[in-house]
Amino acid sequence: MKISKLNRAILIIISILIADQILKFWVKTNMSLGEEIKVLGNWFIILFVENNGMAFGFEFAGEYGKIFLSIFRIFAVTAIGWYLVKLSKQNLPMGFIASIALIFAGAIGNIIDSAFYGMLFDQSFYGKVATFMPEGGGYASFLHGKVVDMFYFPLIQGTYPDWFPFWGGNDFIFFRPVFNVADSSITIGISSILIFYRKQFNKPIKGDETTEVQENETTVESNNE
Repeated sequence: MKISKLNRAILIIISILIADQILKFWVKTNMSLGEEIKVLGNWFIILFVENNGMAFGFEFAGEYGKIFLSIFRIFAVTAIGWYLVKLSKQNLPMGFIASIALIFAGAIGNIIDSAFYGMLFDQSFYGKVATFMPEGGGYASFLHGKVVDMFYFPLIQGTYPDWFPFWGGNDFIFFRPVFNVADSSITIGISSILIFYRKQFNKPIKGDETTEVQENETTVESNNE
């Protein structure tokens, strides 16, 4: 039995969401804020941090910035979902559709944190592990939750030379941002499109098969006239 492109995209989305949420749940309920587990020396570290904003720890300032970002994410995900369904009906490479599915899954993964984690967990602190479904309620209301991040790759560490503009003498770390599975999914999806599928955006999105048949019949009738 052949699996449709849309069903394959849905499987990708579900797999990413399961992996993302299982890891976030484990980190949230087993690690205190700022705690780290060294996986590969000082090169790969599981470091528990939380952020209020966008991917890789970037943030929107203030309460209204948080609400604006959450609402923007919801509208963006709705648009991406509609686009994904339309693409799955076209004669397009599965790799391109999978890339859009990765972006969609990553966006959903971080929306879940922002929308629900504030109601499902109490506050994480340095030295204190959060509790799932605490008796006193969560640490924030709907859409005010924090995104859980944990992947940290400080591959290169050093100090900028004194002659270096602006940052001379300051510590240097590459790669500094801490991120999660959802962030990785978005990054892989966007990178794949930019590298392999940029030309697909030059092609118009076609309608459903019925519309296409009607358009072809109209074209034939016009030619006959």
